[in-house]
Amino acid sequence: MAKILISMPDKFLESIDKLALNEQRSRSELIREALRNYLRSVHTINSKRAFKNAEILDGLLD
Repeated sequence: MAKILISMPDKFLESIDKLALNEQRSRSELIREALRNYLRSVHTINSKRAFKNAEILDGLLD
């Protein structure tokens, strides 16, 4: 597994660490899950946008 280095404000990291502790998970797993959810939501938004654009194009071609 690759490792990366990121920077974030101390308060933000404290919030992440508290959440990870409460959920009994590592900081890394919590951040990986957050990024998976973000990627999933972006994919969904882009799919909806592409479908809407296709509908607009169909309407213009009719």
